[in-house]
Amino acid sequence: MIFGRTQSVCPVCLRVLDAQKRAEKDGIYMDKNCPEHGQFSALIWEGNLASYLRWNTENSAVDPPKDGRAPDRGCPHDCGLCTAHLRKGCCALLELTKRCNLRCPVCFASAGETGEDLPLAEIKRQYDWLMAHGGPFNIQLSGGEPTVRDDLAEIIRLGWEKGFTFFQLNTNGLRLASEPDYAKELRAAGLNTVFLQFDGLDDKVYITLRGRPLLEQKKRCVDNCAEAGLGVVLVPVIAAGVNEDQLGPILRYALEKSPAVRGVHIQPISYFGRCALERPARPLTIPAVLRLIEAQTEGLFRAADFTGGGAENPYCSFHAAYRIRPDGGLKLLPRRAEGCCCTASDDSRVSVAEQWSGDMTDFDADGALTETSALDEFLREAWRASFTVSGMVFQDAWNLDLERLRRCHICEVDSRYGMVPFCAYNLTDSEGRTMYR
Repeated sequence: MIFGRTQSVCPVCLRVLDAQKRAEKDGIYMDKNCPEHGQFSALIWEGNLASYLRWNTENSAVDPPKDGRAPDRGCPHDCGLCTAHLRKGCCALLELTKRCNLRCPVCFASAGETGEDLPLAEIKRQYDWLMAHGGPFNIQLSGGEPTVRDDLAEIIRLGWEKGFTFFQLNTNGLRLASEPDYAKELRAAGLNTVFLQFDGLDDKVYITLRGRPLLEQKKRCVDNCAEAGLGVVLVPVIAAGVNEDQLGPILRYALEKSPAVRGVHIQPISYFGRCALERPARPLTIPAVLRLIEAQTEGLFRAADFTGGGAENPYCSFHAAYRIRPDGGLKLLPRRAEGCCCTASDDSRVSVAEQWSGDMTDFDADGALTETSALDEFLREAWRASFTVSGMVFQDAWNLDLERLRRCHICEVDSRYGMVPFCAYNLTDSEGRTMYR
């Protein structure tokens, strides 16, 4: 049954195509036809039409970009952001370098040992541009691998000086594992959260996805960040046939390491950039991931706990927040009335910062614990007991839905374009050719 229409792109040439959504007994599909390259069909939801429609918690409020550029060729070619975009953005991702100390078989940025670093003067210009176009945003420092730069602490301090208040480090954790004091240096500079690539508790997974065994280094990174008071979010990329059995072990490990580990942010793999894995006929969808979570944790986390995003399109994400009880059980916290992340980008920015930031303990200049009020203690204990599980289903050329894209609030910053939604910036065709990158 055809029940919806949108626009997408051809996976071969990235031409914009009309697309339709079709309900079958085994799932929801997006169909499109390129006059040059033929028909394409992609599974976008594993479940019936009723479950698909129930997930739609979308907030229709519009929070447009500040000083958006006028569209010319139309979505997705005019990002920057253009005035047709429905969100001004929440998170701004700065790629500080094209270098990396790994060469993963899967990498959206296609990073490697060689490549350029973004000059510090250009980083300053990007900070200024962001503040002039709706900032402050939550800043994600990314790459490549940002820790290969020796001036990372300086970049964080510069961002604070410019008026930004939340800094997240997207990292493979190798330098944080090998240099115990490095986490303390970054926290002193103002880093809030380490967004740690963490694909499982089995080195076979890392050999497949990252090219070599890394589990012990990942664990050392978590411990070093905990000692420094840095919040850690474990970020597993989950690929069908590789590590979908690791969701339970990852979640249990994260709970063991709470409150240093603030939660887990799951990313079902998207087939763009450098990807050595073949795209399966049935890639992982939100319902499939939630069923795996419930089964592998024996119901500690339930599929029914999760809801879609409130700021972004709900079919982009899932989220649940918990309070860890003294007996180790979990209490599901009520969904915010205005949505999973919030109605407005500013609210979403603050919500993420509250959930993922590190140790709330305050120390004086001599390193002694400062006196706190009863309210301070209450808030600290509430923070220590909080734990979130979320996920983001990024789009590739097979399942790109321009209705979803226009509500994206995670943007890559590029000096040529401005702010480009993550999925558009990293979009590649079937031969690896890019639209923006």
